[in-house]
Amino acid sequence: MKVVILAGGYGTRIIEESHIRPKPMIEIGGKPILWHIMKIYSHYGFNEFIICLGYKGYYIKEYFDHYFLHESDITFDFTNKNQKIIHNHSAEPWKVTLVNTGLDTMTGGRIKRIKNYVGNEPFLLTYGDGVSNINIHKLIDFHFSYRRTCTVTSVQPNGRFGSLELNQTNEVTGFQEKPKGDGGWISGGFFVFEPEIFKYLEDDNTILEKDPLEKLAKSGELVAYKHEGFWYAMDSLRDKNYLESLWDLGEAPWKLW
Repeated sequence: MKVVILAGGYGTRIIEESHIRPKPMIEIGGKPILWHIMKIYSHYGFNEFIICLGYKGYYIKEYFDHYFLHESDITFDFTNKNQKIIHNHSAEPWKVTLVNTGLDTMTGGRIKRIKNYVGNEPFLLTYGDGVSNINIHKLIDFHFSYRRTCTVTSVQPNGRFGSLELNQTNEVTGFQEKPKGDGGWISGGFFVFEPEIFKYLEDDNTILEKDPLEKLAKSGELVAYKHEGFWYAMDSLRDKNYLESLWDLGEAPWKLW
């Protein structure tokens, strides 16, 4: 099963970094968050990726063009016809297809553009800015147990701020750090799609999260896999710094490998 990653947006809410590089290439622990997402899937044995490029897509192409070189021990022998000797490498067993899906193309339009690379088979898809400790095998098993057109992973993100625990006389009795939000479930990406999804994608202006998913929901073709573990999306510099702090402390829940 192939993994599609949406990596073409402008990342305007994290402009401090995205003016230099595309959002999926912003680094956590010295590696792009895109790499972290791919490592999650690779941990479960999914190593064939299709990455939808847009804004500064050349940056991602150059990263993978040099990836093997950067992950290898190499001797450059300039005395012997500029010979390059690769001693060993630690690069992952990935097959990565990079597709230019347009600078201003919407999410549904990007997926439509990679139809020929996916083929007539189910595929996985997620956004290029969210990490999780989701069990991909359980997600897929859930999808096949329903066998609807789409399964979306639903999550309950933490609140942005800690809360106070008060008694009836307004005395503070304790603190709760970053509790779950309002109890509602939101889309966390990590989709499973049947190839029928392409029937719902019209053109570059199609927003996946609007008309296509709304139509699927109305027709009973959209189900939600509830993930109660860790999930976090890197929308702002604050989010980036938070994920970085977890990685530096050795407490990154998404590091399954």
